[in-house]
Amino acid sequence: MPPAINQSRITEGRPNPLGATWTGLGVNFALFSANATKVELCLFDNTGETELERIELPEYTNEVFHGFLPDARPGTVYAYRVHGPYAPEEGHRFNPNKLVLDPYALSHVGEFKWDHSLFGYTIGHEDEDLSFDERDSAAFMPKCRVVDPAFTWGNDRRPRIPWERTIVYETHVKGVTKRHPLVPEDARGTYSGLANHEVIKHIKSLGVTAVELLPIHFFVNDDYLLEKGLVNYWGYNSIGFFSPARRYARNQDFAFAEFKEMVARLHDAGLEVIMDVVYNHTAEGNERGATLSFKGIDNASYYRLLPDQKRYYINDTGTGNTVNLSHPRVLQMVTDSLRYWVNEMHVDGFRFDLGTILAREPHGFDEQSAFLKACMQDPVLADVKLIAEPWDIGPGGYQVGNFAPGWAEWNDKYRDTVRGFWVGEEGKAADLGNRLSGSADLFNHHGRKPWASINFLAAHDGFTLNDLVSYNEKHNEANGEDNRDGHSHNLSFNYGVEGPTDDAEINAVRERQIRNMLGTLYLSQGTPMLLAGDEFGRTQQGNNNAYCQDNEISWLDWDWKDKGERLVAFTRRLAELRNRFPILRRGRFLSGEFHEASEVKGLSWYKPSGEEMEAADWEDPNTRCFAKMLDGRAQESGIRRPGHDATLLLILNAHHEAVEFTLPECPGGECWVRLLDTNLPEEDEEEEPDFKIGDSYTVTGRSLLLFTLKRRRVRRG
Repeated sequence: MPPAINQSRITEGRPNPLGATWTGLGVNFALFSANATKVELCLFDNTGETELERIELPEYTNEVFHGFLPDARPGTVYAYRVHGPYAPEEGHRFNPNKLVLDPYALSHVGEFKWDHSLFGYTIGHEDEDLSFDERDSAAFMPKCRVVDPAFTWGNDRRPRIPWERTIVYETHVKGVTKRHPLVPEDARGTYSGLANHEVIKHIKSLGVTAVELLPIHFFVNDDYLLEKGLVNYWGYNSIGFFSPARRYARNQDFAFAEFKEMVARLHDAGLEVIMDVVYNHTAEGNERGATLSFKGIDNASYYRLLPDQKRYYINDTGTGNTVNLSHPRVLQMVTDSLRYWVNEMHVDGFRFDLGTILAREPHGFDEQSAFLKACMQDPVLADVKLIAEPWDIGPGGYQVGNFAPGWAEWNDKYRDTVRGFWVGEEGKAADLGNRLSGSADLFNHHGRKPWASINFLAAHDGFTLNDLVSYNEKHNEANGEDNRDGHSHNLSFNYGVEGPTDDAEINAVRERQIRNMLGTLYLSQGTPMLLAGDEFGRTQQGNNNAYCQDNEISWLDWDWKDKGERLVAFTRRLAELRNRFPILRRGRFLSGEFHEASEVKGLSWYKPSGEEMEAADWEDPNTRCFAKMLDGRAQESGIRRPGHDATLLLILNAHHEAVEFTLPECPGGECWVRLLDTNLPEEDEEEEPDFKIGDSYTVTGRSLLLFTLKRRRVRRG
């Protein structure tokens, strides 16, 4: 029998803020539902295992059920049962037998235990999801915990790194330290582990300014993965948008505080924290999915349903459901969540998974959508970094370059073009020219800047850089799907052997190609994003979809050996060069137009003969070697700080064979000073040999070079 309802201790309370709010005198509970008829607050013991009582929320204001419980305190464990019509064909799936989580819960207790009772309908019934299941799901559900948000932040300040100086490091909270030998064993794989001094020191040494974390919102392990002995490692299966995942805490009861301490330590080192967030869908799936929270609170409001068949969900995400940000209360929940993570948890920005979904209205993607407008006008959100993954699988879902001013976007065109060029594909020169220059063809409108292009060559989803040069084919057998999952078009090449090899010649080419891609990444206009571990040649053994691999396939191996040491040193060299020469991170798109005041062009392109490239050269499918010259003298007036007026020459050669390249003339130049040659990675940096203008330089096959211009001294007086 359920506990008796006790109304004597509860008063009306307030309809806002939503969630469970500790006031110092008690807890105010407020839950939105436009279509429910009654909401019961269920209180549990500290473990969440025993339901102590049910209390009906006594008041309903502006579609919010609410009540104030003076006896409740931080630590109180609770959840809800929501009454209303069970009419799937009308979009309603209320079932009070199913315990549901508060969408605004700040902390949770316990874990999901997959059971048929979690579903609002009876699995196996002839009427499928139109049937009604009366089993109580409470024993298999986690619960919510009331939190006192107080935390001593001390002198914590957001680093506020300008976009032009930003370098992003994408990583996984657990995977980055699970095998780190200098992190205490009990802290490995946790928020505390990421806050370790040795980990932070390494990240900083790469020139990184922002750590981008794969999802840490409270999320669910898919039942089909658990049946195969796997888990949802990446975390793109959220069910709580205000609560940090307990699984990454050293002490799970204090995940809330441990996350904050991690942020404070990263900030103290000058590193920003960017969260990968998943507001486009939830873990509840489609009409055959479980009832865990939103579906049982107000299915018709929280999800996009087919207009003429409301039993079924619009699936523009490919995960079964799509969150309905056209509804004002759902939009409020997402923006409340974002503000919470900025104001209370001190994060510095967000990367939005399938961001196009958030800007969808019923008619499709809209640059003037309610969500994008809300972010633009919000004084909190307009002041942090906002990064979109600008695609989904719905109609018109590919929107790279089309987000609103103020946003940055993952640029997969950069990834594919650079990969294709270095693997030797024909006809990539013109496209590569755009990608090297901040993708002006995509982003140079509405006053957007080069930093809006998040340049990346590898991310969590796909091959690592090492595997990109080691495998022709994906090897996802460990995922248990007969290698059918993951992308097959990887633009990769193994150079003669599939996977690891002892062949010194093959390994030399592979390592040089990694350097070529790292060099391209750091020396391009735009915002570089480095996948954690690529700086030391991390491998996933050919797995390009390791979403379910919570093991050595995904965890970073910090035992670098010689190859890793060389790559780390090279990456640090690239970071130093990007920092030394501001022209590599200029805040404006560079132009090939003649700058009258300085009598130079800011951007020029050269072919191996030393002559400027013409239209025919760009159109030639065999153009695989060319140079980009950046002249810092062609810039806005008044900026003459060291390094700002430097002239750089970047040469890229994707030919298998060496090319003789005539170093071009440049007004006022005395000679070219070589800063980088990926064929000579261990060259003494202090020597920086000189080469005369007009000299022929042998550019090794598959290599990248960087020169700076040494100018003639002008005698005065």
